[in-house]
Amino acid sequence: MTVCLECSPALSFEVPAELVASAPPEARGVPRDGVRMLVASTSDGLRHAHARDLPEILRPDDLLVINTSQTLPAALPGTTAGHESVEVHLSTVLPGAGRTPATALAAAIAPWIVELRRPRPGGSAPSYVDRTGAVITVPGGGVVRVLDSHPAGAVWSRLWVAELTTPAPLGRWLAEYGEPIRYSDVARRWPIDAYRTTYADTPGSAEMPSAGRPLTPAVFDRLRHRGVEVAALVLHCGVSSLESGDPPHSEWYSVPPETADAVTRARARGGRVVAVGTTVVRALESAVDPAGRVRASVGWTDLVITRERGLSVVDGLLTGWHEPAASHLRMLEALAGRDLLCRSYRTALEHGYRWHEFGDVHLLLP
Repeated sequence: MTVCLECSPALSFEVPAELVASAPPEARGVPRDGVRMLVASTSDGLRHAHARDLPEILRPDDLLVINTSQTLPAALPGTTAGHESVEVHLSTVLPGAGRTPATALAAAIAPWIVELRRPRPGGSAPSYVDRTGAVITVPGGGVVRVLDSHPAGAVWSRLWVAELTTPAPLGRWLAEYGEPIRYSDVARRWPIDAYRTTYADTPGSAEMPSAGRPLTPAVFDRLRHRGVEVAALVLHCGVSSLESGDPPHSEWYSVPPETADAVTRARARGGRVVAVGTTVVRALESAVDPAGRVRASVGWTDLVITRERGLSVVDGLLTGWHEPAASHLRMLEALAGRDLLCRSYRTALEHGYRWHEFGDVHLLLP
């Protein structure tokens, strides 16, 4: 195992194949809240724990903010007019013109940003073939018409703008014909519920906001008894296969008034604002006004958190383990600093923590 975490523009390390979680933890006899959790604190150092220990680690008066976006069965097998097989991954409805994921899922025709991939045994592979103008048929009478690369004019693009037409409202149609997006690190197909958090209630994510997967009703009950307030928002995740150093594209989010008020209360009483997932950080920081306060906010965000930009309201973060080129690591460095982040990743590798959406988690605290 090679671990090289030098002070360079990007953390450099290798994730051994045996540390990739290829199935939900339940498949190996571990409950959702039984996955391992490395706690990393700028004041207290590193500690090994489990996700079920979160209520005892947080303090009374802390605020935990969750993302209630529900994962869509957003993968569809398709065939081009030339009889070529492709896999269509819906990412997000095309921003603009008043469109939101909710309106797109209620419609039978809408423009989407999609990824078109090459099927292969056990999953699919990226494809950079020029698909401009392609017409792709998908199950149940759906049709995908590829309009342009995304961004427009991009060379070697893996994302495309496409018009998706279905014989029924898209949300209902996907439930019948779509499957969860799955990459080659996951050994077999799992039902859509394996890709959803226990509290998801707003359909719209192409892929699961996976940091919250270990949080069960029992964990939430103990958080309440502990005096930890829980608030919710929504950010719909696009495809994550862009984790090759690319920044995230625009994603739709909603921070309701009650969550903005909960952040204000927590900061006033000296509690910490702890985000469950990088999506929550992105949404909260997108809703900060010029005075540094979170306001109710709805819309599209392309915010990228870096050390230079910094954080305004988020104090802590529960997250997964990210690939070395992932842009999310820049956010983690902004929160925890380079030294603690390096020590965390070195420790996770040395102690066999598991990567990806079915893996273990990382709690960063002041």
